[in-house]
Amino acid sequence: MVSLSKKPSDVVKGQVGENLRVAHGRLTLVMVCFALVFIALGLRAADVSLMATSEYGYQAEVQKLVSEYRGDILDRNGVLLATTLDVQSLYADSKHIQSPRDTALKLKAVFPDLSLSLLQKRLESGDRFVWLKRDVRPQDKARVYQIGEPGLKFRSEKTRVYPHAHLFSHLVGYTDIDEKGVVGIERGLNDILASGEHVTLSLDTRLQHILRRSLVNAAKSFEAKSGAGTIIDVRTGEIVAGVSWPDFDPHHPGAIEGKAGFNNLTLGVFELGSMFKIFSTAALLEMHDVPMDEEFDAREPIKVGRFRINDFHAEERVLSVPEVFMYSSNIGSALMGQRVGTDGLKGFYSDLGLMDRMDLEIKEIGKPIIPSPWREVNTLTASYGHGIATSPLQMTAAVASIINEGNLIRPTLLKVKVGSEEPQVRPNISIVSPETSENIRQLMRLVVSDGTGRKANVKGYQVGGKTGTAEKIGASGYDRSRLISSFVGAFPSHEPRYVVMVMIDEPKGQRHSYGYATAGWVAAPAIAEIVSSMADVLGLVPDDAMDSYASGLKRFVTFEEGGGYVSH
Repeated sequence: MVSLSKKPSDVVKGQVGENLRVAHGRLTLVMVCFALVFIALGLRAADVSLMATSEYGYQAEVQKLVSEYRGDILDRNGVLLATTLDVQSLYADSKHIQSPRDTALKLKAVFPDLSLSLLQKRLESGDRFVWLKRDVRPQDKARVYQIGEPGLKFRSEKTRVYPHAHLFSHLVGYTDIDEKGVVGIERGLNDILASGEHVTLSLDTRLQHILRRSLVNAAKSFEAKSGAGTIIDVRTGEIVAGVSWPDFDPHHPGAIEGKAGFNNLTLGVFELGSMFKIFSTAALLEMHDVPMDEEFDAREPIKVGRFRINDFHAEERVLSVPEVFMYSSNIGSALMGQRVGTDGLKGFYSDLGLMDRMDLEIKEIGKPIIPSPWREVNTLTASYGHGIATSPLQMTAAVASIINEGNLIRPTLLKVKVGSEEPQVRPNISIVSPETSENIRQLMRLVVSDGTGRKANVKGYQVGGKTGTAEKIGASGYDRSRLISSFVGAFPSHEPRYVVMVMIDEPKGQRHSYGYATAGWVAAPAIAEIVSSMADVLGLVPDDAMDSYASGLKRFVTFEEGGGYVSH
């Protein structure tokens, strides 16, 4: 029998191989464990990264939503004038409409304003998306769901809302369906509002109500075509109220009829007549330092070539400065303009901003119409507002500049911040001296206390002002039957705080006005009503002691029998 056995060296080799296999297995296990740990760490890092990205994305989405909401428009007291709301709008996937005719009939019952034929046409179009009704009310949305048509769907949209509707229509304006500003502040400050920033205006809702009520009442009482009015704070230049009538509902711009969309206050330019005598008189007093008893011969009309300058209610005598102003003499004012000279009067009007388009936060701004070429006769007629046209707001701002110690006013629709680095009143730009400003304020007070504007008087508030009645240009020259009757008033005269202006376009004489449609009958009473209401709302205390303001000028006036004078 043969015996087989291993060599010692073979045994050693086998043991070493076994040890290597064990070591290799252990090393593999360790490597697998390390790999698992690294995978776990990697997954955790990815999770943290995703969470961070998600959080950032959420914040970005929130910021996006915030910026998508157009900024609010507020009045000076925080009253909401315009805001953006979420609404539901109805559309259809017409491929999923089972019965277009039946569905159209049911939708017509919910929305009577929609066209049945147009609804059916859209539902039969085969389009996957067709608009049916924008801005659907919640109760109507519920009724649409009750139709049970799967092809009818709703989409969330944004819409612009104007809580006061007609009240601020021309100044606040409106947006298109994509919330882009079309008119007014919505257009003028579109970029700011589109970024989500709120805008606070200088307007006061309370005073806006007062102004619009009195303006509309006056216009309707005299069967007028249109009108405009404004109230300016002479200390800051802030427009605290501004109205153009007729107006419109900004929620329905497509329904605006006729000239209701036209802004008479800022875009319309009109010959505003004798209110320009404020400026020509101020220019004379400032440039020539004439005394109040300076005389101007108004006994005869002035003839310049084929032109003839007359007085509406001729005094036919020599008039002092206060009489020219108080009796609103065209002849006397023309002689004042002649004394000032063409270059002097043009320069003075230009300094007041009456020769250029006004700078304001809205874009609907009219350009003044001035004589071109400007001849000698234009100097005479422009001194009493004939042949030169400007907007009612521009006129009011110029008057505010004269009576505010002579400091140029820059009107604004934005609320002026206390301590603002850019004040709207420019004390470094002087139009007239404080002395001339004081003289004009006294003359304006005399007009209301004893002159053409007595119907604007409000006891205790020392209203001063100036009437303006101008004939409109017709097909064959100026038409005496078509007037623009205006009044600009300031109060209190001794220390003015507000300037109020009312313009009525084409008023018709009434029985209660004895057939007259002039400013003293039409616009002056509206000013008195506005001032009285403002005093109540703002808590302004009357001062009867100051009703004698400007009484010193009466020694230069010869009164007609009856102690006063009311005309145009």
